[in-house]
Amino acid sequence: MRATKGPPVGGGRPVEGSHRAGGGPPEDEALPAGAGALTGEGVPVSGQDTVAEVVRQWRAVYPGLDTGPMEIIGRINRCAALLQQAEEAPLGRAGLTRPEFDLLGALRRTGRELTPGELARETFSSGAAVTKRLKQLTARGLAERRSDPRDRRVARVRLTDAGRDVVDGVMPAQLAYESAVLSGLDGPTLGELAPLLAELLGRLEGRLGAPRT
Repeated sequence: MRATKGPPVGGGRPVEGSHRAGGGPPEDEALPAGAGALTGEGVPVSGQDTVAEVVRQWRAVYPGLDTGPMEIIGRINRCAALLQQAEEAPLGRAGLTRPEFDLLGALRRTGRELTPGELARETFSSGAAVTKRLKQLTARGLAERRSDPRDRRVARVRLTDAGRDVVDGVMPAQLAYESAVLSGLDGPTLGELAPLLAELLGRLEGRLGAPRT
């Protein structure tokens, strides 16, 4: 999915894929620690997050510009990037990226073999990305591909016993980790946040189509 046209926030050319679902870094590309959510710049001042400082700088450059959308989208992108980089999270300790775990999780939760095309749809990924991840996961013995006996041109993917063990071991720990991350927010805030994000995601998917990462 291409970034929308218009003046790029960072002052250069628009970055393709900069609005991908989840707001994380492009395919298999980790953001450097401390990178700003929108420009890769800006150091947070006391009591503020990184995006607040980025917004303050842009307001100084464009005093009349409405930075409200930047304050929301920028923080969503930044939160997603930080969560994906968290090496102390169970996924990181298991040596899995979130996209790799999503692929294994799709096989586990559907409970059946899936074609690469079905995996792409289940994980909102491109065919090329699924192929790359499958190659890595099969090399690790977590998934395996086989040809469909009725049509040798069709490949089917399934979890190995080792892959199932990894998912079953990581899933509860990952949810507990994510719960701990959110523990600083009170109940009413969490109750409001989930439906608001669901509404935003529904609007984006309806308007922009299913993103591919």
